[in-house]
Amino acid sequence: MTDSGKLFEGDDPIGIARRWLEEAALSEPSYPEAVALSTVDESGMPNTRIVLLKAIEDDGFVFFTNYSSDKGREIAASGKASINCYWKSLGRQIRVRGTIEKVSDAASDAYYVSRPLGSRIGAWASQQSMPLESRQALLNAVKNAEDEYGEDPPRPPHWGGYKIVPRDIEFWADGEFRLHDRFRWSRDENADSWSNQRLFP
Repeated sequence: MTDSGKLFEGDDPIGIARRWLEEAALSEPSYPEAVALSTVDESGMPNTRIVLLKAIEDDGFVFFTNYSSDKGREIAASGKASINCYWKSLGRQIRVRGTIEKVSDAASDAYYVSRPLGSRIGAWASQQSMPLESRQALLNAVKNAEDEYGEDPPRPPHWGGYKIVPRDIEFWADGEFRLHDRFRWSRDENADSWSNQRLFP
C-alpha cells in the first residue's frame, strides 16, 4: 500500500506503528510515547487518561501501571481497551483498540528494575485512584516505603504491565483543507492476517 510521502507503506501495521513512533521520537518536544488510554467502568461510562507506551511488540502495545487503580479495575472487568497516539509535530495519530492482558511477571520485573529509585518507591507509596487526605500524607507514605524497602525495593504485587492485543489499528495523517489520509487495519479475533481499507477523512 502506498500513499503520498510513503507514510502508510508496509504490509504490517505493527511495523508501521513502530516506524511512526521512532519518527515522533525525533520531532516531538516531550514524551512522544504518551498515549491516551480509554477504558469503561461497570456502568459503561468511559474513562480516558494519559499513560506512557513502553513497547510496541509483535503482538501488542505495552504500558505499565497500578493494577488496583481505576484503570486496572476497569481492564479486569471488561478485558478491552483502546489507545490514541497523537503527535502534533508530525500531524499524525494512531488509534488502537482490542483486548488487553497482563504481561508476564518477568517482563514486569524487568521494566520495574529499570525505573529510577524514586519511581519504584512511588509504586509502593501511591494507592492510585484512591482518596488522599493531603500532599503530606503522600510524602509520609513515600518516607515509610523508603524506610521499609531501602534502595532495592521489590516490584509491588499490585504493579505491572498490560498489553493491548489489537483488533483494529487506524493511521491518520493531517491533510490540507481537512482532507486527511486515514487507513484502518483490522483482523478477526485469533487471526494472524490483517486487512486494510482507506477511510474518508
